[in-house]
Amino acid sequence: MARNSLFPSGLNYRKRKKFGKNSWINVSGSGVSGSTKVGPVTFNSRGGMWVKLPGGFTFRGRWR
Repeated sequence: MARNSLFPSGLNYRKRKKFGKNSWINVSGSGVSGSTKVGPVTFNSRGGMWVKLPGGFTFRGRWR
């Protein structure tokens, strides 16, 4: 079984609920987090960051 997960490797669960214009509550097999979008950048409460780039590309990194 994968570390910090309720599901075996290869099987994932994810659910998003939108709150407001640019905020979401995310539920996954490893827990609950919040995320917010500011322009082309999305931050989540676990330190994840996604930047939407031209041409359909996305950069994923850490903000903390």
